[in-house]
Amino acid sequence: MHLDTTIFKEYDIRGTYPKNVNEKVAYQIGKGYGSYIQEMFGQKSCVVGRDNRLSSLSLANQLILGITDSGCDVINYGLITTPMHYLTRHIHNLFGIMVTASHNPKDDNGFKFSFDYLANARGDMIYQFRDYVMKGIFLNGQGTVIHKDIKEEYLNYMKKNIHMGNRHVKVVIDLGNGATTCIAKEIHNLFPNIEPIYICDKSDGTFPNHHPDPAVEENMQMLKDKVKEVKADLGIAYDGDGDRVGIVLENGQYISADQYMILIIKHLLPTCSNKKVLYDVKCSKALEDEIVKLGGTPYVYRTGTSYTEARTKELNLPFSGEFSGHIFFNDRDFALGSGIYAGLRLIEILSHTEDHLSEMLKDVPHYYSTPEIKISTTNEHKFEVVKKVADYVHEKGYEANEIDGVRVNFENGWGLIRASNTGPNLTLRFEAKTEEFLQELKKEFTDVVEKYL
Repeated sequence: MHLDTTIFKEYDIRGTYPKNVNEKVAYQIGKGYGSYIQEMFGQKSCVVGRDNRLSSLSLANQLILGITDSGCDVINYGLITTPMHYLTRHIHNLFGIMVTASHNPKDDNGFKFSFDYLANARGDMIYQFRDYVMKGIFLNGQGTVIHKDIKEEYLNYMKKNIHMGNRHVKVVIDLGNGATTCIAKEIHNLFPNIEPIYICDKSDGTFPNHHPDPAVEENMQMLKDKVKEVKADLGIAYDGDGDRVGIVLENGQYISADQYMILIIKHLLPTCSNKKVLYDVKCSKALEDEIVKLGGTPYVYRTGTSYTEARTKELNLPFSGEFSGHIFFNDRDFALGSGIYAGLRLIEILSHTEDHLSEMLKDVPHYYSTPEIKISTTNEHKFEVVKKVADYVHEKGYEANEIDGVRVNFENGWGLIRASNTGPNLTLRFEAKTEEFLQELKKEFTDVVEKYL
């Protein structure tokens, strides 16, 4: 059958259901995956999970059928979050596939999958698998399916790795109607000093209340309003599959993930022997400033949760994160990249103090910044535009980091121009010490981008 090769992204397979991701595609991916891990890695079984999108059950069923028709066995964990899926891989020491489109719109779906024990497949791993699938030469066999439940192990992981103090913490928790509805309440009930107030807590794959991406402030309005209404100590939100976190302070202010990371490292770094902290190119210089102030080493890395997780484990870093809200703790146990766990670590900090979160951020340097600016183009042309921007930067003699697009660094600010890895877009972000220089930066590089579109 014909597959749309554009569904093979930098970190996963993702598209629109049923246009280019459907049951036939799921079967083909499954048979390819089962054949691939047998032929390339000698693995005879894998784990599978799915989120709560409307199409995920039928896609998972056909995916599993494809895998077993290759002769590969499946351990099926059914409806779970992506971090729960990561734990199943860890427990069984197996590769696996999660049926999810993460934070994408309700009509999208896809597959996150692994070929090593560090993280999800990424970059060339995915493109090599794409080429294998497109050839369509697969193994045939009759694998078996075992149904299992990861809930008890996941609850034990949370209980073992969170150390609450004596303060009772009132938290508004926005489940976004996503996959975290299957486990979040049971997790928070493990800790008697958490006083949870839930919103959007009914499983609904149409995401009726707001888009399930806590990295976008407009999606957090319900949470902001509720935190102020009930005078909570903080608000926490998760994305559609539970691997991202978003935070609202006690005053109703939304903070970006790099501000969340500052709150964490203030408490984490003084206790760590390895003080290197990884963060992606989108993060604020305020994070770098705070890491240095605490005696740590800033490590700017490329965007992409698979890359972040893999690098964190390779270097055995205690902590890392991305502007998108993917957070990895590696200081206590196996790093799961869980939004729920990331939220619990912030609640843990509050439970040991009477301070407000806003007070903890008072001494952080203030920079003026833009949100992520997305400019539509084509998947083919976006890389060309970034190359032209890089040429412009070189001609100007500007200092730049090109690990992921072009991050141009100036004494009073920086600008980022990169190709999105998940869609036909360019992503721009700017930050400066003054509003005036911010606007200058934004104009200069927006003009350059538009010149080459």
